[in-house]
Amino acid sequence: MIFLRKVLFPLAIVYWIITFIRNIFYDLGVFKSQSYALPVIAVGNLSVGGTGKTPQIEYLIRLLDGYKIATLSRGYKRLSKGFILADESVSAKELGDEPFLFFSKFPNVLVAVDADRRNGITQLLVHKPDVILLDDAFQHRKVRAGFYVLLTAYNDLFSDDYILPFGNLREPEMGKKRANLIIVTKCPEDLSEIAQIKIKQQLMAKDIPVYFSTIQYDNYLYSESAKLAVKERNESVLLLAGIAKPELFFDYLKKESDTVLTFPDHHNFTADDVQKILKVAQARKIITTEKDFVRLKGKLPANQLYYLPIQSRVINDEFGFNSKILNYVGKNTRNS
Repeated sequence: MIFLRKVLFPLAIVYWIITFIRNIFYDLGVFKSQSYALPVIAVGNLSVGGTGKTPQIEYLIRLLDGYKIATLSRGYKRLSKGFILADESVSAKELGDEPFLFFSKFPNVLVAVDADRRNGITQLLVHKPDVILLDDAFQHRKVRAGFYVLLTAYNDLFSDDYILPFGNLREPEMGKKRANLIIVTKCPEDLSEIAQIKIKQQLMAKDIPVYFSTIQYDNYLYSESAKLAVKERNESVLLLAGIAKPELFFDYLKKESDTVLTFPDHHNFTADDVQKILKVAQARKIITTEKDFVRLKGKLPANQLYYLPIQSRVINDEFGFNSKILNYVGKNTRNS
């Protein structure tokens, strides 16, 4: 792996130059960005995957309860193209697992997908939302959001990474300057104030507010029709995940007798995959993530398949973080 990274280093320099020039052209107005009259919040990262965008979007949905909210995602690995607004007829395959999860959990939210964010917003404006949440759109500069939330994972800070393909950064670290705030995600619940200060110094973002969040797990595992207390689980199970960086999920649930099975992020489970899962499970319960559950529901026995819900929780100055979001939306929404 180290040898391969060294081989790819010259390509990383070229990629760095291209993304740097692209950003400069947008900053100077050579490339045009479209802005909008309503609040648009973009949630994204500098690196490739695994920073916790989905629970962060859900956090914002809960925080902005009372507003007419729309979410717009690309719909990564969906088996469809163009603009789709979720309704009862749409499937996870057509919408993508993350948007389908939003639609399943928040029926009052307008959930849409479109790789062309400009077109997606134009289509959503017909439905007159109060605020639009852009999922994974930090690098989508054809749209100028009014507020940018930049995520970086506690165990994989963008300050410790390198540009693609030598590392995992989508753009140079200086792209952080576009952020209105930074959230360090997936932190230990008891992260000390000293550790927080050290991370802020590493990120070198002195003019940007930095917050820290942790993953809060539900006390129960859920199937389509039942629930099981996590602490009361005694039997051996199959733990299954098709997400980026599933280690925290496994670490939280795994017992000595459990079996672990992983698939690629956003994996579309085939009939062969289902047979493999059932063979490994050997009639045991199958516990998976929420995102995987929406893709596996209906493919595996309903009484065998369970999922563990999660939520993001800010562990330092939650009031301050919430106030920044609510103040931005309140000052810019049509309801203000």
